[in-house]
Amino acid sequence: MAMSAVATLLFLLVASPVAFAANHVVGGDGGWTQSGDYTTWAAGETFNVGDTLEFNYGGSHGVDVISKDDYDNCNTANAIESHSDGKTTIKLSKSGPMYFTCPAFGHCQGGMKLAINVQDSSTPSTPSTPTTPSTPATTPSTPSDSPATPTTPSVGNTPTKSTPTTPNGATGVLGNMNKFVVGVSVVLGALFAFMC
Repeated sequence: MAMSAVATLLFLLVASPVAFAANHVVGGDGGWTQSGDYTTWAAGETFNVGDTLEFNYGGSHGVDVISKDDYDNCNTANAIESHSDGKTTIKLSKSGPMYFTCPAFGHCQGGMKLAINVQDSSTPSTPSTPTTPSTPATTPSTPSDSPATPTTPSVGNTPTKSTPTTPNGATGVLGNMNKFVVGVSVVLGALFAFMC
């Protein structure tokens, strides 16, 4: 009986993270085509280790996994992986940047390429909070006959601007849900093991 409890606990621990991995359909409903805007599409997604990218495309297209240099230069001669089956699924197995393009002549130069940054699945996907620049308080001065001398703000007081990032809603919730499910699985597995 104790062996079945251990087996159940191990199954829950292994299966929980996999159950919450996201599948990203590249380009959304439009798929992997020459008319897609993949920079904008990728900006609206959060990619985590364990997620998958699904490329759906016609016979005149393909998917090459390439290096950053080859991405920047639209070079498909050194592809790390090449796919041409019309529906390619690529598992995101490590964190860091990844680069993809269509190997058909001229398609990369026309914008059919994708750059993503894969986050470690243990990294929380919370949006950053924008900072509001503070305005120094000013006191009214009395008018004088001398002209005002312009002042230049020092570098340390220059306000910085931050752009908030909004994670894919499902990914943000599932990222936290994943940790919750694993935690509950551990507690339930331990309770089950002690009861048996």
